[in-house]
Amino acid sequence: MNIYILLCCGSFLLSLVCGIICIPLILNYCKEHNIYDMPNQRKVHKTLIPRLGGICFLPSMLLALFIALKVMNSNMGGEITLSLWSIYFLIGCLLIYGIGIIDDIIGVKPKTKFIVQIIAACFLPLSSLYINNLYGFLGIWEIPYYVGMPFTVFVIVFIVNAMNLIDGIDGLCAGLAIIAFCGFIYIFAQQQVWPFCILISGIIGVLVAYSYFNLFGKAEKNRKIFMGDSGSLTIGYILAFLFVKYAMNNPYVMPYRKDSLMLSFTLILIPVFDVVRVALVRVYHHRGMFQADKNHIHHKLMRAGMTQHQALLTILGLALFYILINFGLMNLIYASMILVIDIAIYIVFHFILNALIASRGEKPFE
Repeated sequence: MNIYILLCCGSFLLSLVCGIICIPLILNYCKEHNIYDMPNQRKVHKTLIPRLGGICFLPSMLLALFIALKVMNSNMGGEITLSLWSIYFLIGCLLIYGIGIIDDIIGVKPKTKFIVQIIAACFLPLSSLYINNLYGFLGIWEIPYYVGMPFTVFVIVFIVNAMNLIDGIDGLCAGLAIIAFCGFIYIFAQQQVWPFCILISGIIGVLVAYSYFNLFGKAEKNRKIFMGDSGSLTIGYILAFLFVKYAMNNPYVMPYRKDSLMLSFTLILIPVFDVVRVALVRVYHHRGMFQADKNHIHHKLMRAGMTQHQALLTILGLALFYILINFGLMNLIYASMILVIDIAIYIVFHFILNALIASRGEKPFE
């Protein structure tokens, strides 16, 4: 086990260094070519900020992964082999990553991005990697491929867009992703599926490097950057892949785990709940489902009087609170009941938040 922990640490450090080296180069490139995220009424920032930080995410992760796996195989014998789902996952990642870069540089119509997301999502179930069991949630256990396949595609596209939409203030998407990735390292390490731990360590490393520039970089010194769609979409796809991989019941990889679906869901709960709540609010107020607004959780916290960093810490704290609660309840009550408790907590949280916003003379919904 010690060698695997060292490989995870090495993957993290290598990716971290890649991010520290690459991000300043990206910042200089954005300045030379005038590639900025323009402020508008819906966005929080008021100055021009480069938005190509996510370009270094996938290359840094893959470089760290391949080097770590090469070292692992050299020390343990054998050769690196790629399964079908590994190849399809890489292809899907490259598609999502590519459309994100194009959108960051020249812009892409939402319909086009959505179609690419669906195509990328289809690769996983086509490689026989799909959600095949709900473990008794709502009384449903095993599900056939013809149901699991479209359900998996829906889940992947939903998670990808949830991570994209939560990227509204400094550090939020990266912070929630780091928490989720750390959780996935923990649960995969318990099952001794170390290649996934090494992969996740790599993406965490570059996210830590990015977070430094995103949170503490000075815009006037050209050292502040956003991840853009190339980052948020890629993170979402990787998280969706890990979600499906851990939630799938595959005795050839991991033993049966009745809590696998709930564990995976808990790690991405905040972005998922936020998207669902915003969608319901739009329906209630008869607004277009894809109409941009400022009703996400970070917008509401700032209307309640918080700064960006205070809102960030509040949301990250809420994510950690859910993880502690759900992991503690996992072996005590059914997953359906845990979800009911999670929803109740989220509703109470927003009722309190709405009251705080109203007390300041602001509108809870915009």
